[in-house]
Amino acid sequence: MYYNNLSDYYKKIFNTKVVKLSFNGGFTCPNRINGSKGCIFCSGSYEFAGSVNKSLKEQYLEQKKIMDKKWPDAKYIAYFGSFTNTYDTVENLKKRFEEVLTFPNVVGLSIGTRSDSISDECYEYLNDLNKRTFLTIELGLQSSFDTTLKYINRGHDIANFEECVKKLKKLGIKIVVHIIDGLPGETEAMMLDTIKYLNRLDIDGIKIHSLFIVKNTTLAMMNEKNKIKTLSKEEYIDLLYKQIRLLKPSIVVHRLTGDPRKEDLIEPLWAVKKIDILNGLVKKLKAEKAYQGIDYIENA
Repeated sequence: MYYNNLSDYYKKIFNTKVVKLSFNGGFTCPNRINGSKGCIFCSGSYEFAGSVNKSLKEQYLEQKKIMDKKWPDAKYIAYFGSFTNTYDTVENLKKRFEEVLTFPNVVGLSIGTRSDSISDECYEYLNDLNKRTFLTIELGLQSSFDTTLKYINRGHDIANFEECVKKLKKLGIKIVVHIIDGLPGETEAMMLDTIKYLNRLDIDGIKIHSLFIVKNTTLAMMNEKNKIKTLSKEEYIDLLYKQIRLLKPSIVVHRLTGDPRKEDLIEPLWAVKKIDILNGLVKKLKAEKAYQGIDYIENA
């Protein structure tokens, strides 16, 4: 394979097909309270599997019914990716996380959160969880540049992110980092530098997607006033190709495209065609006889 993909990674660990089931735990985000609209690209409408007002068990059964048609013997990772899934009391976190771990064939837990939203008590609970299940913490970062983080109203800086990574790794917890390509003001060199930055950290996985503009976001309002240039499909494939070549071989690639809802997407319209991106990347890697890490240099 041309890159260290998630499906193969899970297969090696569990010796069977493993898929993620997405859960909405009803959490919020510290960057969207007290009048703040959060990051400029956030619409605040994360509704996994039509999950609004549905119990965790209902969400599980609906998704399992679909998955059974393709992979009747699959195991599941319960993914809490809606908003900030450690931004609550540990008591409330336990109610959600412990419940899904009782569902049949759920073998692990993946928790999406922010580096500024894990309390000391929560770190203790995550340490306990990590001893009992296959735990992964997914941290939104988006860029390794403080100037960009400030521009997108991220709400934390690189120093805060690094401190969180150190604490999680000290506990032996697996980390996946989310980044966005094509953020306003960033050059290709900066986006490649973000990969080099992550290579130097002890992370386990990465999620990449291009910037897209959706309705009801600060970014959409900014776009109306002053047209924001987004990456073309060809530019994004070429950038991914270069990033994969640089990426440390041991880092698992969890995602290479986002999932904008077609009815909400303003641009780029090609963002809904995930298969075109994946096929285009593999075609380019194959043509150039390249693969993940071919340009990786330790400590570079």
